[in-house]
Amino acid sequence: MTQVNMTVNGKAVSGEVEGRTLLVQFLRENLGMTGTHVGCDTSQCGACVVHVNGEAVKSCTMLAAEAGGADVATIEGQAAPDGTLNTIQQAFQDHHGLQCGFCTPGMVMSAAALLKDNPKPSVEDVRHYLDGNICRCTGYHNIVKAIMAASGQDVSAIAAE
Repeated sequence: MTQVNMTVNGKAVSGEVEGRTLLVQFLRENLGMTGTHVGCDTSQCGACVVHVNGEAVKSCTMLAAEAGGADVATIEGQAAPDGTLNTIQQAFQDHHGLQCGFCTPGMVMSAAALLKDNPKPSVEDVRHYLDGNICRCTGYHNIVKAIMAASGQDVSAIAAE
C-alpha cells in the first residue's frame, strides 16, 4: 500500500492505495467523487477527464500515486459552493449540450481546459479539441454550441452538420 496526498477541488485529501490504483478509482472509490466517470477503461472516451496541476488528463490512464502532491480539479469542483453552475456548465444547460449526461463531466472538464488555453476558439478548434471525448447521444452539435457560447461568442450562425 502507498500513502497518497493531494489537493482535490481545493481540499487536502489523503488515502492508502495499491500501486496499481488509477486516479479515477481513487477519486470515485476512496473519495466518493463519482462525477468523474469510467466509460471505456481504455482512455478513448474522455468521460474521466480531470485537471491535474491545471492540465486536462484522462484519469483512467494515471496512477493515483502519480498524482501525489498534485492539485486535482474534478467536475464536483466546477460549480460555486452554493451550487451555482459555472459558465461552461450553464452553457451546456442553456444549449442542451447533454442528453444522458454520462459524457458531460469529461466534456465540461475538456472544455474548461480548451478555454483556458484558447479563450476564443473556432468551431473547428472545439471539434478538434474534443476529438478524445465520445458522446453517444447528441452528435456533438449542441456540445460545440455550448462551448462556443461559454467562450462568449455568438452561436446563432453555427449550422447543424
